[in-house]
Amino acid sequence: MELRDALTQISEIRLQMARTEVFRGFRAMPVAFSGVLALATAGFQVAWIREPAQELSGYLGLWIGAAVISAVAAGAEMVIRVRNSASPWTREITWLAVEQFIPCLVAGGLLTFVLIRFAPEALWMLPGLWQILFSLGVFASCRLLPRATFGVAVFYLATGLACLALAHGEYALSPWAMGLPFGIGQLLAAAVLYRTLECRDA
Repeated sequence: MELRDALTQISEIRLQMARTEVFRGFRAMPVAFSGVLALATAGFQVAWIREPAQELSGYLGLWIGAAVISAVAAGAEMVIRVRNSASPWTREITWLAVEQFIPCLVAGGLLTFVLIRFAPEALWMLPGLWQILFSLGVFASCRLLPRATFGVAVFYLATGLACLALAHGEYALSPWAMGLPFGIGQLLAAAVLYRTLECRDA
């Protein structure tokens, strides 16, 4: 019984140490890539999807595809760093960071499905809702990331609310309602990561 208690306490101590350590698995390059991809996707929408409200499958496929590519790029970077790291805490803190962010992604996917299936007339709200959910994921991850990341979360929350207030009617599903917030937001996040983590590591 004492051995089990000791092992439980050791596990709790390791988890607490992981929670207080700054996560270095998010790197500036893949985050910046996702920002550039968001701007490029907005440009592609301008050229190829002129009436997004009438071409919802194309609109959703375009932006969901961009999100998947961004997630794969960030995930691949984290996997490579975990495999190459000699730190015993790297795997634990990486999993903790993923646990913090996954709920907002799952919620975004489920919300999108529900709106498509049961309330297609409300799909104009998706850009704003996606940004708000993303901000919640960033807020949840702030304790593992540099303090300046809090400003990135506030930015996404503000742009999401602005989209809900302004991007409807003739501006519904505008390419820039997605492209500008995610483009600027991810480039801002990349700058924070580079200045606070990577410059110090160099």
